[in-house]
Order: sequence, then structure tokens, then C-alpha cells
Amino acid sequence: EIAKEEVKVEDQDKEKEKEKLQDTEKNKEKEAEKPKEPEKKTKILAFTYEFATGKLALIEDYKEPLKRPRWASVSPDEKTVIFARGHNLFTMDAESFKLAQKKADDKAVKEEQLTTDGEEHYSYARDVNDEDKKELQKDEKDRKDFRSPAIGIIWSKDSKKIACVRQDERKVGDLWVINSLANPRPTLETYRYSMPGEENQPQPEILVFDLATKGKVKVKAEKFKDPTLNIFTASRRALDREREFPPPAQWIADTTDKLYFGRQTRDLHGYEVCLADTATGEVKVLIEERLNTYVEVQSLRLLGGGKEILWWSERDGWGHYYLYDGDGKLKAQLTSGEFVGVGIEQVDEKARVLYFAACGREPGEDPYYTHLYRVNLDGTGLRQLDKGDASHAAEVNDTGRFVVNTYSRVDQAPKSELRDTAGNLLLELEATDVTALAAAGFKFPEPYKIKADDGITDLSGVMYKPFDFDPNAKYPVIAYVYPGPQTESVSKTFVPRSQSMTLAQLGFVVIEVGNRGGHPTRSKWYHNYGYGNLRDYGLADKKRAIEQLATLHPFIDIDRVGIYGHSGGGFMSTAAMLVYPDFFKVAVSSSGNHENNVYNRWWSEKHHGVKEVVDKDGKVKFEYNIEKNSEIAKNLKGRLLITTGDQDNNVHPANTLRLAAALIKAGKRFDFFIFPGQRHGYGDMGDYWFWIRADYFAKWLLGDFSQTVDLVELMREKEQKGK
Repeated sequence: EIAKEEVKVEDQDKEKEKEKLQDTEKNKEKEAEKPKEPEKKTKILAFTYEFATGKLALIEDYKEPLKRPRWASVSPDEKTVIFARGHNLFTMDAESFKLAQKKADDKAVKEEQLTTDGEEHYSYARDVNDEDKKELQKDEKDRKDFRSPAIGIIWSKDSKKIACVRQDERKVGDLWVINSLANPRPTLETYRYSMPGEENQPQPEILVFDLATKGKVKVKAEKFKDPTLNIFTASRRALDREREFPPPAQWIADTTDKLYFGRQTRDLHGYEVCLADTATGEVKVLIEERLNTYVEVQSLRLLGGGKEILWWSERDGWGHYYLYDGDGKLKAQLTSGEFVGVGIEQVDEKARVLYFAACGREPGEDPYYTHLYRVNLDGTGLRQLDKGDASHAAEVNDTGRFVVNTYSRVDQAPKSELRDTAGNLLLELEATDVTALAAAGFKFPEPYKIKADDGITDLSGVMYKPFDFDPNAKYPVIAYVYPGPQTESVSKTFVPRSQSMTLAQLGFVVIEVGNRGGHPTRSKWYHNYGYGNLRDYGLADKKRAIEQLATLHPFIDIDRVGIYGHSGGGFMSTAAMLVYPDFFKVAVSSSGNHENNVYNRWWSEKHHGVKEVVDKDGKVKFEYNIEKNSEIAKNLKGRLLITTGDQDNNVHPANTLRLAAALIKAGKRFDFFIFPGQRHGYGDMGDYWFWIRADYFAKWLLGDFSQTVDLVELMREKEQKGK
């Protein structure tokens, strides 16, 4: 009986399967009978718009411009293209370039080899990482020596010659990162990486090529051991900013026979502005700079085709502009005083007027606010051209008649206006409307001024509060830090959204504050305060600022202090935990250069210093010693989370791993997170990066251990692919 029942059930199941198949077939027939929707096609329409009349007209038979491949350096006259194959330079004409744009491996494309002496690590090809190599190679899959970008090509203005700085890195040591996510097997990425204090450094040379004769001239730039060389390039026109393919870099001389370049000593204490004869390679020194710390430079400007030279220098302790004749003889110091010129905006040679941006000149303002000024080329008539206690970003048009000025502060939304170069307001262009933002709960962050640890120097900062801030409550305080010396990462302009602002909404007061040694747009003394003490120089100022803020604001809980930062900020936030272990309670330090002896030579030697030593045999050597976070790992008392990307080829993971090893050796508990497949900035894992930091502070400063497995998406305008 049981067997009969089983057979009966089996027959019923078969019948049901049969009915399902019949229904499926009927549905397919019905779908087939439905009229098919026409295939959707995208069509690009192009129009012309006349500003004067407001007339809009369709361009008939519009053809989308050919995309310019990354490997192409196109001459100013657009008749010649330079690129690299393997390790050498090649050229092609405009006709072949058009064919290559349509089909990279078109057999009709004609190429001409310009160099034959390129080799690995002494190459004319620009270094590209593995991901970029795959992208470049996809159009020429049958070739190993696919087209790639050449090293920085600088064109003469008449397109007849090119110049470049080639680096000989054959003796520089290798460094490696592993792509653990590569398929089907993990892959090793090898690259040359120069570390501070090492003997074998890149050796640069300047080469000039005549494209008609294919001749090559090496500029006789040898003078210093392990120098840095740079070619001065012409500033781009304001109109070129709107071009999809702006003109290439061009050297500043109007003629092909002159090349202006700079050379700097390895310790960066000396810098020379030089003029080279491109036919012979002979060199003449025009301007010399010497300082006890590193010499900073801005771009060179030529006036009157080279009859005069406009130059910037910090020789008197502040960044100012100087006018020289064409032979390097000083004619006039154009600006002076306790402020810093931060960039040339335009030069009206006919009217003999320099337009430039500067910081720190206006009394009572934040010293980092930028303003536009004009000064005559004899040093008279210095005048501010904008108005308003805010940071101004100005752009002067190519004729020197008009200025578009946009200005804002962290507590003031941006406004744009049109002025003439006499400073007169002509038209108010736009004002940002934050009504909807305010209705959603947004509140401006609050700028403040505080004293440095010396009790004298003014520091500026920004405070972010929760939008539902309760003045009667007590809040943990978290400092977002970056020590500089390139920047202090303290917001100066309108910030509609930032990670500091977002973090504050979880129940924190988040602050940003500067420190002595942190920024180049104040005095040379301020900027170089940390020279020779790169680990600790900014910590006392950060600590003292928080103490003062807690005294001024009872809502700050001085017993719950957190700190976080990335890169140099990762280095600084960990150092803060180890130098002041009883003050800073929690830190999240991402991709920190904790061990600056294995970080890149340029940054480390520049900002910490390297000593040039001549031994008894007359041989020049360089000595480098620096304090590292691992040396004081035993001091850790609070909660520390350190992170790195496992493919970080800037601040190598070794920096974080060596710190981890020291903490383990010291018997310290800490937390460690690796972002798989990520470079220095963690790519599109930004949401994950934010939440592990936010969760860590919530746990150890708020006592909130509640976490959901699924994260709340923040960066909704950017797909989080996790790669």
C-alpha cells in the first residue's frame, strides 16, 4: 500500500511539471506576439549660441570630435605628435594622428623614431602603473611596446623643437606592492622609489630635440650632486581653460634658441635660474638663491621677449616679487612687507602692471584669506582690487581688462562678481542660495582664532558642531589634523559638506586648527618652524589649541579627546597619541608616513633636512636622521586604529606595518585595518573608510558599541564598487 501511494504521488508531481512547462511555452508565445519596442539609440545634438542675440541654432550633420588619446603630446600648431613606444620617443604627423585616433593599429599610420638610447629606468616614457598599462595596451594588443605618454614634453612656441627632463634611475632601488585581487593570480608591481639619505638617487638631464633635423643637444646643467632640474613653462591663457584639449606645455622663451630652466642642490638650500643655448647646450646663470632651509620657487615670467624677468623669492623672510633685466641684474623689488605673494594672475606689459594674489596683508583678517592686488613694475602703486573679509579667487582675462572674482568663507556662501582691473565693481554675477540647505538642517561651521603653544603666534581654525547642538550638553572633541608643511588642511572657503561636518553629526565637536610650520603662505619663519623636527613640531600647538577651546566652551569635554588624519595626518595623529598619551585618548590614523626614513626622498629630505658632508677624500655624501613613531610605540595608552591600502605606492604599507610591529613588540593592544586593492586615497571605498573611523570614535569616545552589519551609504553620487 505504501509503495502504491509513493507511485501515485510521483505521478502527480510529473503532471504538475508538465503543466508548468505548458504554461511557460504559452507565456513565451504571448511574449513573441507582443510588438517589439524599437531599439533605443543615443544621438548627440550640437548647437551654437550667440551671446549678443540669445539665438540658438542646431548644427546640422554634427560629428563628435575625435577623442585625444592619453599618449599624444600634440604640438602648438597641431601638425606634429610626440609619444613613446617602449622606452623611446616617436613622432607622427597630423594625418597619421587622425587615423590613429579612429583606429590605433591602422596599418596606414606612419611613425618616425626620434630616439634609440632609451632603456628601462632611463626612459623617455612616463612611468605608468599596471592599471594604466592595461588601458593603454588594449588598442594595440599585439604589441608589447604599445604607444604610451612620453616624459614631460615641453614644446617651443613655433613647434620646431621639444625639450624634456630625463631621469636616470638605473641605480635607484626597487619597491613593491602586491595586487591580491588580480585574476587569476595575485600580481607583483615593481617600481623605482628613492628614499631619504640613500646614495643612489635619480640623475636628471635636460635634452633638446630639433624635430626637422632629428638632432639632440644635452644641456650642460651638471653642477650639483644629485640635483633637481626643471624647465620653466609659459603660463596658459585664461581662454584655454574652456578648451577640451588645451595647448601643450611650452617653454617661456619666444624663440627656439633659448631655454630657461632651474637647478637646485640636493639639500634644496641653493637654487639657480639658468639660460641655456639650445644649439650648443651652454648655460648661463641669471639668478641665485641661497637660504639656510629649503628654497621655494614660483614660475618664472619673461617680459619683452626676455628683456626683463619677473621672479618670486623669500629672501627677506616673506614671499615677494622682484624685477630683473634679461641678464639677471636686479632692477626693483616690486612688493614688500609682512605678507606673501601666492601667484601671478596677469601681467599687463603695455601698462607696466603686475596683477597678483597674496595672503596676510589685510589687518584683522584670517592670514590665509587670498586677495587680488596690482602693483606697477617699478614697485609703486600697490593696491587691493577686491573687497570683503573673505577668501577671494580671482581670474584676470587675457587682455587684462576684467576680473571674475568669487569669494566665500566657511561661514559665508560663495558670491561671484565682475570687476575691472582698476577694482571697480561692474556686475554681481551669482550668489549661492543656501535656503534649501538650511531648511534641511545645515548650519555653518564656526571659524575661530587661538594662540599657539608659545602664547604669541595666532592660529586659525574651524569648529563643526552637530546640527542639533545642545549648549548644555558635554561633547567629546575630535581634531582633524594635517601637519603640513604644504598645507594645514583648515577650511577657509564655503564647505557645504565635509567628513569633519558629517562626523560631528554623530555627537562630536570636530575641530580643524593650524600649527606653526604648517603652511607656506605665512612668513618663512612660520613655514619652516618644523625643519629638523618633522615628527613632533606641530603637536604642542594642537594640544594647546584644544585646551584653550575647552576653557572657552564648557560644552567641550577635555577628558574625551580624539584625533585623526590621513597621510601626514595619519603620521601626526599617531605621534600625538605617543607624545601626549594622557591627553589624546583615541586616534584613527590612515596611511601615515610613520617611518619617514622609508618615505619618499623629496618630501622627507625637503621638510626635515638632509646634511651635506664632504669626507676627507673630497667626496660629497648626504646624512639623514629622523625621529619615527615606532621609536616611542611603548608610550601608547589610548585606543589606536591604524589603516593602510595594500597597494599604496606613495606612502608604502611598510610605514604602517613597521609601526604595527613596534606596537606588538611593546605589548600594546591596537586595531589594524587593510583596504584591499587600494592606493593612497582608498579609491571608492570612501564610505567604508568613513564608517570604520566613525564607529571607532563612537565606541571609545561615546561608549556606543551598537553597529549594524550594513553601512549607511553616504557618497550617493559616486558608485561604491569596492575597487
